[in-house]
Amino acid sequence: MWANTAAHSYVRIAHALQFIVNDIGMAFFFALATKEVVEATAPGGALHPWRRAALPVVAATGGMIGPALIYVALVLLWRQPSLLRGWAIPCATDIAFSYLVAKAIFRRGHPAVPFLLLLAIADDALGLIVLALFYPIGDLHLVVGGLLMAAALGVSLVLRRGKTLNFWPYILAGGALSWCALFWGGLHPALALVPIVPFLPHAARDPGLFVPAPAEARDPLSELEHRWKYPVQIVLLLFGLANAGVEVQQVGTGTWAVLAAILAGKPIGIIATVVTAVAAGLDLPGHVTWRDLIVVGFAAAIGFTVALFFAIVAFPAGPLLNQAKMGALLSISGSAAAMAAAALLRVGRFEKRAARL
Repeated sequence: MWANTAAHSYVRIAHALQFIVNDIGMAFFFALATKEVVEATAPGGALHPWRRAALPVVAATGGMIGPALIYVALVLLWRQPSLLRGWAIPCATDIAFSYLVAKAIFRRGHPAVPFLLLLAIADDALGLIVLALFYPIGDLHLVVGGLLMAAALGVSLVLRRGKTLNFWPYILAGGALSWCALFWGGLHPALALVPIVPFLPHAARDPGLFVPAPAEARDPLSELEHRWKYPVQIVLLLFGLANAGVEVQQVGTGTWAVLAAILAGKPIGIIATVVTAVAAGLDLPGHVTWRDLIVVGFAAAIGFTVALFFAIVAFPAGPLLNQAKMGALLSISGSAAAMAAAALLRVGRFEKRAARL
């Protein structure tokens, strides 16, 4: 509403917020996402051993390849090569929104919900790699960046071996060096804490995917979550304020390319790769049907926050960025697509309703 009624004041405030929010604050958002990956891949975690992690990772890979291919095909078909740089935008999955939609569709305890969470975590982990490899923020200075990153990892290793049981030294020493390494190396500094978080000592338990650490947990990884859980929510609020404002009339080819690619590419890519993986010998989770998987594919097609972040990294300020932003924001329609698919296929809560009829 602000961007559409008082654009000049919105742009001024948003511009003032973008560096502190996008380049520094979002580092803690990605840190908490990495914390979930670290716990899930530890012994006893939801992604350990590898056979348990294999199918969600395969599904996440397909859920990125499908949208990327459809996006590129549409952009080339519509003769808009300037949009090609945004190929990764529809690859994103917003964990929070997808999780809420899945919970609204499937009954309590249904295995499709944790499968979607595993898929979303793997998707975000792969997205971080894509972000680092394909979206530098400036000229690459890999030697300087590599030396600083080596120092950051060395400091973190020394802290870990010294059994430092406070997360602040890891953040202020290793994290600061990592941030400088990425910033001066030409990569996005919001990823600064991703290589540092795995060094934080943590308890030999996994409370579950996005289950808060117990209040009595005092290991550094749990303390990081305790201290930053609510500040990160404020960061996300400011991220939306600083980046989501776009004038509604700035809908264009980029909008429809992002939206079509994510709504069609996610379910198609996920189903295609899971079919291949099952044919190769992997098994679907118990009590998860192919109909459930189709609904999961549509629920995963909500890019929203993560897609928005990819958009601002892919394009400079201007019409192309605004078009891509609109596509990222409109991907919330994946929730309606998931509900419609569930109703048509009689999945989840719609299965009971069909039985009564």
